[in-house]
Amino acid sequence: MKIRYPTWVRTFLVGAMVTGWLPLAAQAGPRDDTLVVALPKALTTVDRLYSIQREGLIVAELTDDGLFGVNTDTLEFEPLAAESFHWTGDTRLDVTLRDNVRFHDGSTLTADDVVYTYEWVLNAASETSRGPVIRGWLDSVEKTGPLSVRFNLKMPYPMALRDMAVSIPLRKRGTYEAAAGDQPHNGIGPYRVKRFNVGRDIVLERFADYYPESPKAGAAIRNIVFRIIPDEGTQQAELLSGGIDLMMDVPPDVADNVSALPGVARLQGNDIRIGYLTLDAAGHSDPDSPMTDVKVRRAINHAINREAITRYLVRGSAEAIPYACHPRQFGCEADGPRYPYDPEKARQLLAEAGYPNGFSFKLWAYRDKVIAESIASDLKAVGLNADLRYVKLNVFSKMRNDQQMEAFFASYGGGGTADASASTGVHFIANTSRNFTGDASLADTVLAAERTIDPDERRRLYRTALNRIAEQAYWVPLFSYSQNYLLSPALLLPVPEDGVPRLWQAAWRPQP
Repeated sequence: MKIRYPTWVRTFLVGAMVTGWLPLAAQAGPRDDTLVVALPKALTTVDRLYSIQREGLIVAELTDDGLFGVNTDTLEFEPLAAESFHWTGDTRLDVTLRDNVRFHDGSTLTADDVVYTYEWVLNAASETSRGPVIRGWLDSVEKTGPLSVRFNLKMPYPMALRDMAVSIPLRKRGTYEAAAGDQPHNGIGPYRVKRFNVGRDIVLERFADYYPESPKAGAAIRNIVFRIIPDEGTQQAELLSGGIDLMMDVPPDVADNVSALPGVARLQGNDIRIGYLTLDAAGHSDPDSPMTDVKVRRAINHAINREAITRYLVRGSAEAIPYACHPRQFGCEADGPRYPYDPEKARQLLAEAGYPNGFSFKLWAYRDKVIAESIASDLKAVGLNADLRYVKLNVFSKMRNDQQMEAFFASYGGGGTADASASTGVHFIANTSRNFTGDASLADTVLAAERTIDPDERRRLYRTALNRIAEQAYWVPLFSYSQNYLLSPALLLPVPEDGVPRLWQAAWRPQP
């Protein structure tokens, strides 16, 4: 049956082909067993040790393995290249490797490679992206046998397996020496890098010698190609024409419109990412800022209709959140105050704080402009003139790092980590530019949770911290995010629970 697109789509596709946006002969799909995925941002490297981009994590899930990985059903951490592990006390971790893990060059993974990898990260001169974090808790690593290693921690650290799983892919001994500098990427993941053109594409092919005991074994699709397509409209046109098979992180309004067209399927799923407002309670930006008054901060919490924003703007599986964490995260349990939408209560609190006519301030944001505008509108309704400063991420990050913001709207995903440390720990520990509370007692509580192995004690400490954050209204917790994917109907893709698609799980639908 011939597909007939609406007039606006036919016009767009014809114009796109004339201007050269679309290939005249599409190569995506099951015909040549090649999954083509659009990436909006270019990667400067496919080495996860030197990238913190979400796109880099998606690629690294295919090309690399660490000692541990994330169980896609439970979101707990489990052995990957490791066969087994056990803790001796709170600060010593012994790991045994699988005996048949091969690098893409055919060599076998040994304890020497693991020691090399971690010693490289521990060396500050290597300048790996997550090195400072790892050096904060890991003292040393030593070989205890041909396939066994020991990690000596500086202190109890419950998120050690998380950091190993998300941040430390294993490297062959000698990888970063000068003589090996021009070698192709040599990982141990289910796909190997066949070609990498910076700013253009990444071509992967399934690795035939991938170890069958891995939880990631059994990849069904032979080739995966990532095409760098920054323009969202071009991505849509490519999907409609068959030039790509998958769009990720699609805005809900785009997903609504495009998924109604023939030849396009839509998936929706959860995301550990949360949206929030930070208020400068410490007065870093201005010691006389109204944000230093708890009644003002509570008023702002009551002024924002987070339920309506979630329902009508974020949509999907998103939900309004009451506390400074994602409900699926371990330790995200609290019974502190909640702030229902109540404009009258907001006005009352502002008057009690000495601002019956409100005041003006700058509200900073770098993403989700429509949501930021809705927040500003809610604040204006109670007399607060929020001057929205919508800027690029690099500008936003500098202002935040310099702590020159009275209030800002942002989001945080924490690499999909289902643990409160990925949100509460990052934002409320001492000596971080994200902490605008000035609350030393809160920082001590969060630090204690970060250094406690006992899960019950960690829950208690996080409850204490989350209750304190709510009582003092340091944040305005807003909502969890929902992920939208647009894809070819020929493609099967499990919807991730944490917002990180695992493309090694993708497959083609059986052909009739």
